[in-house]
Amino acid sequence: MKLNSCSREKEVARQLALGQWPEASTLELRAHAAACRSCGDLVLVTQSFQRARSQAAAAAPIASPGAIWWRAQLRRRNEAIERVGKPILGAQIFALSVYVLIVVGFLASQARHGLQWLTWLQDLPQAGALRLEDLWSSTLLGSGWSLTLLIPVLATLALLGGVAVYLTSEKQ
Repeated sequence: MKLNSCSREKEVARQLALGQWPEASTLELRAHAAACRSCGDLVLVTQSFQRARSQAAAAAPIASPGAIWWRAQLRRRNEAIERVGKPILGAQIFALSVYVLIVVGFLASQARHGLQWLTWLQDLPQAGALRLEDLWSSTLLGSGWSLTLLIPVLATLALLGGVAVYLTSEKQ
């Protein structure tokens, strides 16, 4: 129990909470609140807080429902764009890394063997029609370019296949 409590404080607090003070209270209770320091302070503080609350509620601008709906749609659309952009960015980084590896491999090969990368043109059969098997065996497999070309081609095919599967699954 509080030191400065009043026996009628609960009744005054109930009237204030219901918003019925002083209209619905008895003359005797109003006279008591005016004479009792504890009840008078309770009335003063509670009414001050109620006025401040009503002023703050009146001052708060209420946005139109259409504007709120439009902002929610815009937010949802922006989030969808971000979700779609993440895998595409990953695919672009992967493709860039594959092509950087190709360039580094090519430069390393040229640094090791010199700038003779067009010499395979001289190895092509001069007479008649070209067969694909002859071209593959004589130029690519024979000159050490098999892994240098095979790995980027397979990586590009895997990347394109992954992008095709992703785009197909997104449309559904």
